[in-house]
Amino acid sequence: MAEHKFKVAVGNRSYGKVEATVERAKNEGNLPILGCNGPKEFCAQLAKPRKVIILVQAGKPVDDTIAKLSEFMEAGDVIVDGGNEWYPNSIRRAEELAEKGIHFIGMGISGGEEGARNGPSLMPGGPKEAYDLIEPILLSCAAKIGSEACTGYVGPVGSGNYVKMVHNGIEYGDMQLISEVYDLLRKVIGMSNEEMSELFTEWNKGELESFLIEITASILAKKDDLTNEGGVVDYVLDKTGMKGTGRWTVQEAAEQSVAAPTITASLDARYMSGRKSERVAASKILEGPTEMPAIDKDQVIADLQAALYCSKVTSYAQGLSLIKAASNKNKWDVDLALCARMWRGGCIIRAQLLSKIENALKLNKDLPNLMVDRNFATEINIRQMAWRRIVTLAFASGISCPALSSSLTYYDQYRRESLPANLVQAQRDFFGGHTFERVDREGTFHCAWTRAHKDIGDLNSRTAGEI
Repeated sequence: MAEHKFKVAVGNRSYGKVEATVERAKNEGNLPILGCNGPKEFCAQLAKPRKVIILVQAGKPVDDTIAKLSEFMEAGDVIVDGGNEWYPNSIRRAEELAEKGIHFIGMGISGGEEGARNGPSLMPGGPKEAYDLIEPILLSCAAKIGSEACTGYVGPVGSGNYVKMVHNGIEYGDMQLISEVYDLLRKVIGMSNEEMSELFTEWNKGELESFLIEITASILAKKDDLTNEGGVVDYVLDKTGMKGTGRWTVQEAAEQSVAAPTITASLDARYMSGRKSERVAASKILEGPTEMPAIDKDQVIADLQAALYCSKVTSYAQGLSLIKAASNKNKWDVDLALCARMWRGGCIIRAQLLSKIENALKLNKDLPNLMVDRNFATEINIRQMAWRRIVTLAFASGISCPALSSSLTYYDQYRRESLPANLVQAQRDFFGGHTFERVDREGTFHCAWTRAHKDIGDLNSRTAGEI
C-alpha cells in the first residue's frame, strides 16, 4: 500500500516488529509508513472513515483483535480481515459489528510471500458501500494482468472467504495432480530430477503454464547443499502438512451436494501421507504388481501432458460448481468469470488456463459445468484416450494416482446419460421403503419386492428429510 502512495499506519502486539517494519520502509525508499504503539494510538492516526486491514491467525485471535480495535472506532469505519477464515465466522463478525455501525469485510488473499510484497489476488466479500471505500486501495495493490487488477467485488460478507476457500481446494487438487505426474515420470519412465525439471520447464511454455508448474521445475532443479548429492526434493519427507482450508472445501462440497472428487482425493492423499510409519510397515507386507507393462517413453510423456491438462480442467470445474451452488443458496450472486479473473495473477493457482475459463464463463454465465463449454469439451474429447492410458498405466504399475483417476471418473460420470444409481435407489427402497421415481411415468413409487414387504402408506412422507 505504501508503495502505491497510500499513507499507512501499522500496529502489532510486539512493538519491536512495528519498529522493524518502519525501519524497512525507510530503507526501501522512505515509504509513508507510521508505526503505532497500541490500538488507541493506531486508530487515532487514521483518517475517517477509518479503513483497517487485520492479518492475524484465524479464529479467536481475529475476535480478540476486532474487540480491541472496535473500542476506538466509529460508525462508518471499515474492518477488513485478510486471513484464511471459515466463512460463517465472517458472517457472525459482520452482524456483531453492524450493531456499532462498523462495516466488516472478509477478504481472501492469495499469493504467498511474493504476492504479499508484489501484488496478491484479493477476494473481498462484504457490504457494497464498504467495498466502495476500499476499492481504490485494492485496485492499486492487487496483482495485475495487463491493465486488469486481480480483484473485484465478490459479494456479501462470507462470499470472499468462500471463494478463497475453494481457491485453496483447487490448489490442493492441482498440487496433488502434479505430484502424481512426477511420480509416474520417475517411477515408470525412470527420469532424473534434471530431466523432469527440463520437462516441466517446457510444459510451462504451453497450455500447462502456471505458477505451480513453474515452481515444480525450480524445485526439481535444486541441488542439495547439505549433502552435495542429489536434489533437495529427494530429502524432503513424504509427509504433507495442511492448514485446514482443503478440509473445509470438502466439507462444503458435501454440505452443498456438489461432487468434488479431485479435491477430495487430494485431501485424502495428505491424510495417507501422514501415516508414514504405517506405510513403511505395510510396504513389507503388502505386494504390488510383479510385471511392469512395456512403455513408449515419448508416448507416455505426451499422454501425461494431456492427462494433467484434462484433470486440471475438471478440478476447476468442481471448484466453480461449488461456488455456484453456495452462491445460489446464500443469494450472493457471485460472478464466476470474476473469480477466474481474480485467480489469473498473484495467487498460487494462477495459470494460462484461467484466461480460457474466464472467457467461457463470460460467454455463458449460466454454464452448468465448465466441461460442457464448447472449447473445453472439444479439448477434453480429443485428449480423453490419453487420459485413460495414463490411469491404466498407473494402476498396472502399482502407482497410486487418486487425483488423476478421480478426475477421470468425474468426467465419465458427468458425461453418461445413465448411471447405475437406479440399482442403489432400488436397494434403498427394498430395505428402507425410501421409494423411487420411474423413467416411464410421473409420480413416486414403492415396490413390494418380496412377500415380506408390506404396504408403507403415504409415499410422499417417505421422502421427507431427503437432501
